Amino acid sequence: MKLAIHYSNFVLAGDRAPLAQTLADVARAADQGGVAQMTLMDHYLQIEPVSPRAEDPMLEGYTTLGYLAGLTTNLTLGLLVTGVTYRHPGLLAKIVATLDVLSGGRAQLGLGAAWYEREHRALGVPYPPTAERFERLEEAIQICRQMWSDDDGPFAGKHYRLAETMCYPRPVQQPGPRLLIGGMGEQKTLRLVARYADACNLFAVGQAEVGRKLEILQQHCATEGTDYDRIEKTIIGGPPALADPDAFLREMEGYAKLGIAQVWNGPAGPDPVAWVEQAATQVVPRLAEL
Repeated sequence: MKLAIHYSNFVLAGDRAPLAQTLADVARAADQGGVAQMTLMDHYLQIEPVSPRAEDPMLEGYTTLGYLAGLTTNLTLGLLVTGVTYRHPGLLAKIVATLDVLSGGRAQLGLGAAWYEREHRALGVPYPPTAERFERLEEAIQICRQMWSDDDGPFAGKHYRLAETMCYPRPVQQPGPRLLIGGMGEQKTLRLVARYADACNLFAVGQAEVGRKLEILQQHCATEGTDYDRIEKTIIGGPPALADPDAFLREMEGYAKLGIAQVWNGPAGPDPVAWVEQAATQVVPRLAEL
């Protein structure tokens, strides 16, 4: 199993160092410490589950990933996850292709149907009903795939129409950056995972429930004619990795038996750089044995 870092709170280090410097040091520590991936949230405002203060810093995701791409050499970089409403899919495909080129093939596209209505209202971004957001999610996936292919022709969907799906330079990864779909919805999200995704991301809500979700995914794969084993299964959460590394690893061992290949955990406490450095020595090698 691999460890990934999810960095969602930009005020952990307080005023001890500039935000950009702290973020750079975290990324370098992860890159040098054998961490597989580093992700950020994709939000306009800080969300209540992380902080009650909407005015806490929240950096624009892809701009920040471009900054981190220039500071690292090994980490896969992505957002966990991009809401389909945040950017027009043609622009999103161009942004992710650019990140892939500048990082030397280390971009991952994480996509979801979006959920945080407040930030949409705050910035005047349309927030369609749930059913429409899922329709848009599927079309966005199709547009990204087409833009990363040799087909420069038009795309005509229910919600999006593109006269030309041109994207040059092409992504380094072929046929394009890996697609991860986040969420646990049984009828829509996991069906889209089976139909399109290279990876899924589930919340670590307990091994029994995650196992049940994976069984549903397997059923969707059978219906869609997809190889279930091809899809990388990942989770986010679980107990804090450094509060009790032994307990964390025991918990992860159970998830690994379900087929989970990667877990996202995040820096906690006032020194996120030290947290990542300790996780690299105390957790990464032992997690790799599972």
